Amino acid sequence: MAVVGSGPAGLAVAAQLNYAGHLVTVFERDDAPGGLLRYGIPDFKLEKWIVDRRITLMEEEGVIFKCHANVGVNIHINDLLREFNAIVLAGGSTVPRDLEIPGRELKGIHFAMDFLKQSNKRIAGKDPFANATIESNVIDEEISAAGKNAVVIGGGDTGSDCVGTSNRQAAKSVLQFELLPKPPIDRNEFMPWPTYPMVLKTTTSHEEGCERQWAVATKEFIGDENGNLRGLKIVDLEWKIVDGKAAQFVEIKGSEREIPCELGLLAMGFVYPQHTGLVNELEVELDARGNVKASEKDYRTNLPKVFTAGDMRRGQSLVVWAISEGRECAKKVDEFLNNGASALEARDSSVLEIFTA
Repeated sequence: MAVVGSGPAGLAVAAQLNYAGHLVTVFERDDAPGGLLRYGIPDFKLEKWIVDRRITLMEEEGVIFKCHANVGVNIHINDLLREFNAIVLAGGSTVPRDLEIPGRELKGIHFAMDFLKQSNKRIAGKDPFANATIESNVIDEEISAAGKNAVVIGGGDTGSDCVGTSNRQAAKSVLQFELLPKPPIDRNEFMPWPTYPMVLKTTTSHEEGCERQWAVATKEFIGDENGNLRGLKIVDLEWKIVDGKAAQFVEIKGSEREIPCELGLLAMGFVYPQHTGLVNELEVELDARGNVKASEKDYRTNLPKVFTAGDMRRGQSLVVWAISEGRECAKKVDEFLNNGASALEARDSSVLEIFTA
């Protein structure tokens, strides 16, 4: 049984299938298992001894981890198809959403995950530029907020992590933009319980020091004579209904301005999993959004013994959803390997229900 990717979904799949008695091998392209948990989430939110403890327990229970193993690059997918009875793709949603505006080519503009990964590797005492040819997702430029005006474009959790990391790297200033209007502090009549409350979220990173601005669009990256980022051209927005059409953002006249910025961090989410390499080589079917296509009913792709789970299937989401997906997928794989039978629990069936049925 092979699992490609050792993030939260891959670890959940591996743990459950191991409990069910299958021999599980996890392939990870980075230098250590954990995926997003290890290199995407800063230590001030998730200390890595917690991840290491879980990995050690899984290894002692029989799970095999193979690192520097980038399936589709230095590991051939045909070898996995030949050697394993089932394969689960759990590589996550790793292609970041870009901001294609004038000046995007300037030095000093980076995707949030590149910034966070470098920081996490340095804190772990590792070379952030090692194994670039194997991992295929390593950039060769040092990214640091030290002494710079850092601007984080994107108001989600990843953006918050960039804020906290920039502060710890002694940034000159930290500013975070959000395209949407500022949400209310409390529920209102448009958010009755039990619907999810779209209220203002303030993290510990924000409390440590950060200016936040809402309903702001970045129009242009401005560079100096050496091709380095020196500022941003931004404009305020308002949400309006124009000519009876659906509500849309409209620029507020006279609000356009330029602000200093030597480090621009793009934290606008992820669009879909990486297609080059594994996905294209497998010729696995994709959905309309570019994710690996598989139903929630059985988590199976269009290939007979290839399954998928986590962000690679459902798109960018929360860690808890990735873990849930991994556990659900493991049950379906167990059924596939055992002619429809499985003793693994799932959201709709507890262990007690399984054994008393």
